[in-house]
Amino acid sequence: MSYFINTLSGEKLHDESGRNFNCDHSPRSGKNKTFFLEKAVLGFIGGAMISFGYLLYIRAIASVADELGSLASLIGASVFPIGLIVILLGGGELITSNMTAVSTSFFAKKVTLSELLKNWLIITVFNVLGAIFVAFVFRHLVGLTGIGAYKTELLSLAQSKINASWSQEFLSGIGCNWFVGLAMWMCYGAKNAAGKVLAVWFPVMAFVAIGFQHSIANAFVIPAAIFENGASWLDFAHNFLFVYLGNLFGGSIFVAGFYSLGYRRQAREQEELKNKEKSY
Repeated sequence: MSYFINTLSGEKLHDESGRNFNCDHSPRSGKNKTFFLEKAVLGFIGGAMISFGYLLYIRAIASVADELGSLASLIGASVFPIGLIVILLGGGELITSNMTAVSTSFFAKKVTLSELLKNWLIITVFNVLGAIFVAFVFRHLVGLTGIGAYKTELLSLAQSKINASWSQEFLSGIGCNWFVGLAMWMCYGAKNAAGKVLAVWFPVMAFVAIGFQHSIANAFVIPAAIFENGASWLDFAHNFLFVYLGNLFGGSIFVAGFYSLGYRRQAREQEELKNKEKSY
């Protein structure tokens, strides 16, 4: 594994995340249709992959809960990051990651506010569609969480989320995306795939083990419970709104904002150095 300290560069994060987080298809580029299709597909994949991670979490924890008790939660948390790792290495876009990545590019003046908002809107919509698709097909039709201990765990998880107050949902969302944002930050400081996997695995495992709420993961688990008559769409809408806002605050302010401010001098020096090199 190889790793280096990311001195930000909003630019570093922007450049290395170009495949997944590039906002460079503005209306004036004449590529609106291509931009929308790409983001829609990658957003759907992102929502589906994070849902598969949560599905794996439920299957793992329900299988060993009786034997291992509270340790089962740690086992579930250790397998959940697979969804995000697939997104980062295989391709896909996840709004919680974009809240950090695109915000960092915005603070570095690499994208405009309209480009940032356009990216967030498209990715959010198709993340949710991807998550609900997995909930409907693999829970409702295939029945992977519709029987026995799997159903019990699913309904328990959903109820724990929708029974929280709006302030708990918001603050939990901040904690979640603080960890996810840190995972992104460290991922783009890693030089190879092994480094990226480890950089993502542990922060994501931590937020799941703690019990913080992730808006897109919830867009899988709560609709899956709805298909079991264990929740309502109003429950989902309420939860999604406040968790999403918390995720937004955690990723864009606590990670992108703080690190952009903390490394502002280094970023400025790097920009000046590049300008000097270009002048030669």
